[in-house]
Amino acid sequence: MTQKTHDITIAVETMYIEEQSSPQTDHYVFAYTITIQNTGTVAARLLTRHWIITDANGKVREVRGEGVVGEQPYLQPLEAFRYTSAAVIETPFGTMQGSYQMIGDDGLTFDAPIRAFSL
Repeated sequence: MTQKTHDITIAVETMYIEEQSSPQTDHYVFAYTITIQNTGTVAARLLTRHWIITDANGKVREVRGEGVVGEQPYLQPLEAFRYTSAAVIETPFGTMQGSYQMIGDDGLTFDAPIRAFSL
């Protein structure tokens, strides 16, 4: 018997966007590129996202919404989806973490956690 699994691997790259930032007004812009890969055996669709964004002062902002960059990617096993977005915080560094809420072709919903990464 082969057990089908939900397994999503998430890789993150970040970059400070100096030309859009304004340190004088505590406005720091960071781009992040995320690659979401279905490393499981069940196809799945990304439904929603949940982000926890924390600046160096400990100010926390939560973001929830449908999909990512206006899409709800459907990933067959071994398929990947890559997108770039941005976050604005009031300090020169901070962190982001969160999860994607997914639904597998088997009808089960599950969270794909995103470990904390630095901005």
